[in-house]
Amino acid sequence: MKYLLEESEEGHKAFTTMMIENPKLFSILSNDLALKIIKELGKSPACAFDIARKLKVHEQKVYYHMRNLEKSGIIKLIRIEDRVGASAKIYQPYSSMVSFKLFDGEPINDIKTKITQLKFLKPFIENGKLNSLIIVGSPDPHGKYKSPASDGYCAINLGACLGQFITGFNEPLYKLDTQIKEVDLKQNLILIGGPKANMITDKVNKELPIYFDYSSESLDWNIVSTTTKNVYKDKYIGFVARINNPFSKDKEILVLAGKGFTGSRAAVLALTKHMKQVSKGNLVNPEIIAKVVRGIDVDSDMLVDDVEFLE
Repeated sequence: MKYLLEESEEGHKAFTTMMIENPKLFSILSNDLALKIIKELGKSPACAFDIARKLKVHEQKVYYHMRNLEKSGIIKLIRIEDRVGASAKIYQPYSSMVSFKLFDGEPINDIKTKITQLKFLKPFIENGKLNSLIIVGSPDPHGKYKSPASDGYCAINLGACLGQFITGFNEPLYKLDTQIKEVDLKQNLILIGGPKANMITDKVNKELPIYFDYSSESLDWNIVSTTTKNVYKDKYIGFVARINNPFSKDKEILVLAGKGFTGSRAAVLALTKHMKQVSKGNLVNPEIIAKVVRGIDVDSDMLVDDVEFLE
């Protein structure tokens, strides 16, 4: 995916852009009707008949330009609809921008160019501001499992990672699970730790594509993937999962959890060190953000410092 970065008084904005290799394709855009068609498709996906009716031009002219635009990759077919006695091909623009690189210039490498990461972190970070509440388990014995949480220390790594993408924030940045009120649940949430240590993770556990399941046989929690049906029992296993917030339909929840502190640390490392890989989605279903990882000790200092992706 390519992006165009635009600087304005309000800050920086990133747009997806279509990179073309043959500059002759720009000639297609020199036609006024072709541009009008693209702009109409930018408002809402449509077929040639719909566009012809809106622009009040002959349908065959629209067909001609849409065929050329599709061949060039500027517009793409997204679906076919059944209409009265016929099928309608519905198109939309590939992106709102078209770019052509003249030569390899000197790149600008700074925070603002980390577009893929910023796109993934939306809506948890919006316009350079933290737009979410981080929830960690209380270090005191609490909840129905009477368990103290040690996963909260992982939030330090997470905070350092998120800090590079924000220019400001409002207090509180985080709360303990024992401090959460009903109104807090209606925000974008970042949950650290499993259901035994974090009561809010316990509330959403069964909603997750990768979830915790208590085994009465082993008297321990296992991690179960709904996509691969795999069951993970290793203490070094963690996962990153993203779902719509069941407490507020227009918000989202990001869960970083694992088998105890080690597993949760692996989950946080997956996000902080390999965010692009996490953003690619699950191995079986890329549409779902659900990655299982195993923590590894690369430098043999008895501390997990990287991960390998299992799915």
